[in-house]
Amino acid sequence: MLTVLSPAKTLDFETAPGTRRTTQPEFLDAAAELVEDARGLAPDAIRELMGVSDKIAELNHQRFMNWAPPFDLGNAKQAVLAFRGDVYSGLEAETLDSAGLAFAQKHLRILSGLYGLLRPLDLMQPYRLEMGLKFANRGGANLYRFWGDRITRSLDRQLGKSGSRVLVNLASNEYFKAVQPKALDAEVITPVFKDLKGGKYKIISFYAKKARGQMARYIIDNGINDPDGLKDFAVAGYRFSRNESSARELVFTRDAPA
Repeated sequence: MLTVLSPAKTLDFETAPGTRRTTQPEFLDAAAELVEDARGLAPDAIRELMGVSDKIAELNHQRFMNWAPPFDLGNAKQAVLAFRGDVYSGLEAETLDSAGLAFAQKHLRILSGLYGLLRPLDLMQPYRLEMGLKFANRGGANLYRFWGDRITRSLDRQLGKSGSRVLVNLASNEYFKAVQPKALDAEVITPVFKDLKGGKYKIISFYAKKARGQMARYIIDNGINDPDGLKDFAVAGYRFSRNESSARELVFTRDAPA
């Protein structure tokens, strides 16, 4: 069973990683092509493309200009420890022990606009390039065109090594659009997290993002490789709702944050 997450805009390259174990991204050559295309963008063009401030645009221009393999712990950091934000506050990867990191390395993947698909211990250099941006590049009008079916084919290969032909989708819609589920020899299951608001259970973005990270951590901590094990998830007040769920969408609800 593989679980996919979205990346995060917020990064932490200041805190030293708690492990020296590293791997290299599968699509590093493809990432280099995107960086070369991005280097043609002036800071003003990056600001308009990403809808960010002048300061953030300049920062990301410098990131593209400074991006340079080979990656090592002197110039890069393991992906799962570099990303911050709501999902990763739920995952708390910095507290994983060696066994947890080993399980995550085999069963967790992070979708990425620049790197395509990352394993937790894959080294990366800082970047911001969201999958849904209308970033024209050598592969087409956007990043979905650039990646084509490469991410899907890689996931299909890795599913075969995971011990279960199930893909757990904990990514956002923006990132999961880079995957072609019909081309996968796998069952795709999407957990959905809803909170009670105004008398109805609704998806509240902040809570749902953190819950995706908490679900990923639950899978790692319990060594889950069977989708039935997901239904026992009972973290931060969430409970499986059999009535609202279907075979491919597992709904978890809670009345108030724990």
